[in-house]
Amino acid sequence: MAQASNQTIAVINGPNLNLVGEREPHIYGAQTLKDINAGLTEMAANAGFDLICYQSNHEGDLIDQVQALRLTTAGLIINPGGYAHTSVALRDALSAYAHPIVEVHISNIYRREAFRHQSYLSAVVTGVICGLGADGYRLALQSLIETLKPSSLDRVI
Repeated sequence: MAQASNQTIAVINGPNLNLVGEREPHIYGAQTLKDINAGLTEMAANAGFDLICYQSNHEGDLIDQVQALRLTTAGLIINPGGYAHTSVALRDALSAYAHPIVEVHISNIYRREAFRHQSYLSAVVTGVICGLGADGYRLALQSLIETLKPSSLDRVI
């Protein structure tokens, strides 16, 4: 069985996030997912971490990915898109991930339609960032890097 890598963080994006930068830029901004991932990859590398980026519009694919990553990564950032508000199955997969998870939403879900105010995932993740645009990903990664990097005491011993 594969062991979790102390040096790998994953970013999972759900449905329609492949259209970030094109779809409703007044809500989601002009930066593409490719641009966001490139910036995160560079940030992770500068901190000594590898980054895996994944996007799917299919709920089962996201669940499969979370299940696979639980054995090979040390932390996870997830923007579940609309599945935050509908997917008990994705919530259950995240519950089996024993490492830190940060849920990210580009828009402020509490300033949008009422059905977006509830996330089934928030109760099983380490933290939630919403409404800060693409910067939410950067802040999530920064938080995971700080959480996962060895303490100065560990380096001395």
